[in-house]
Amino acid sequence: MEIKLRPYQLSDVDDFMEWACDDQVIRTSRLRYYTSREDALDYLKEVAIPHPWYRAICLEDRPIGFICVKPGSDHQICRGQISYALGSKYWNKGITTVAVKLVISSVFEEFPDMERLEGFVNVEIKASQRVLEKAGFQKEGVLRKYVIVHGKTIDVIMYSCLKTDQTN
Repeated sequence: MEIKLRPYQLSDVDDFMEWACDDQVIRTSRLRYYTSREDALDYLKEVAIPHPWYRAICLEDRPIGFICVKPGSDHQICRGQISYALGSKYWNKGITTVAVKLVISSVFEEFPDMERLEGFVNVEIKASQRVLEKAGFQKEGVLRKYVIVHGKTIDVIMYSCLKTDQTN
C-alpha cells in the first residue's frame, strides 16, 4: 500500500467527489457537500490547485483524501495550520498518520520561516487526535467554543509540531 502526496489536477475530479461527498466525511469535518461535478471542478480550480500547499492523499496514485498546510503571513509567518480529510472507507488504516508524517518531513524546508505547525481537532473526534499524536504533535490544550461546524459551535484541541521537534 503506497501512500503519496501530490497536487490535485482537474482530472482528479471524479476521485475527489467520491471521498468529498462521503456523508461520514462531511459529518466529521468542515467540508461542504459538492452537489455536482461542475461544483467540484470549480473547487479544484479556484481553491485546491492555486493553494500554496494543498495535496491529494493518494493510494496507488488515486486521490482518497486531502491534506493542506495554510502558511501564515506577516507577523504569523512563523506558523502554519494543517488540515486533512480522508474517505471513510480508508479510515483506521494508518493512512492519515503517514500523510501527516510526510507533510512534517518537507513543510519546514518548503517554508523556511515556518517554525510551528498547528492542528485543531474537534474534541469528539478521537481518531484525528490519535493521528496527530502518532505523527509527533504535542497536545497544547482545549479551545472552548472555538469554531462553528455545521451550525454548531464546538470545542477543539490545539496540537503543535515545532521545527525543532524534528531535529531532536
